[in-house]
Amino acid sequence: MNKVSDRYIRNMPFETDAGVSARAALGLIVLASDQSIEYEFRRVVTLPGVGIYESRIYNAPEVTPDTLKALEKEITQGAKLILPGVPIDVMAFGCNSGTMILGENVVYEKIRAARPGVPCTSPVTGTIAAYKRLGVSRIAVLTPYSDSVNDFVSNFLRERGLDVVALGSFNEENDHKVARTSLASISKAVLTLGRIEGVEAVLVGCTSLRLVDEVAKIEQELGKPVTSSNHAMAWHALRLAGIHDTMPKFGRLFELSV
Repeated sequence: MNKVSDRYIRNMPFETDAGVSARAALGLIVLASDQSIEYEFRRVVTLPGVGIYESRIYNAPEVTPDTLKALEKEITQGAKLILPGVPIDVMAFGCNSGTMILGENVVYEKIRAARPGVPCTSPVTGTIAAYKRLGVSRIAVLTPYSDSVNDFVSNFLRERGLDVVALGSFNEENDHKVARTSLASISKAVLTLGRIEGVEAVLVGCTSLRLVDEVAKIEQELGKPVTSSNHAMAWHALRLAGIHDTMPKFGRLFELSV
């Protein structure tokens, strides 16, 4: 047998440190069809010492109440796959309409079956927290969803104290196509909805729709707060993890330290 090397030092001395997640470790459960959420999360969460760890769960690419309900059986396994045996500071569930259809309590119960006691967030949990922090309640909502899903969305938000003054939709069920909706189209729709009388802020509701690269520019033109499923959830996950850094390039919400 050949020797590895005459100069093979088998037990080199080393030390350990806190690793990539010295400040916080964020777990993110992503739908199999989602093409946008990981990009947007990593655009926002660029802080040294904050790590993002993802898993994917199966979903049908057609977004309907029935396909969203089917997510329930996948969530616990998705949570199990994120750094088994390693502490996680926050777990985020990356589906806006799915959280609304299933209910936040059901989603978090499924996550905590794998990660007992972990703080949890979702697009809608982050949205509600964001608008409370911004001090607004009369909102316009932009989605890609069909009428059957939009009914759930508007009712869910109203039940949690947000007055949905206006709702606009691209009315596209296929998640693969939704992910390719141009930022120009999203920006134009946000500005149209945001200028409706009585609207205080705009929500882009779906993790497949992009926003973070344009949010500050849109807010400047509109003169009102704008957030999205990914934008609000990333903000909330950081705040739940005790990370209160301000990042004004991501708009008004990220100008607030607490």
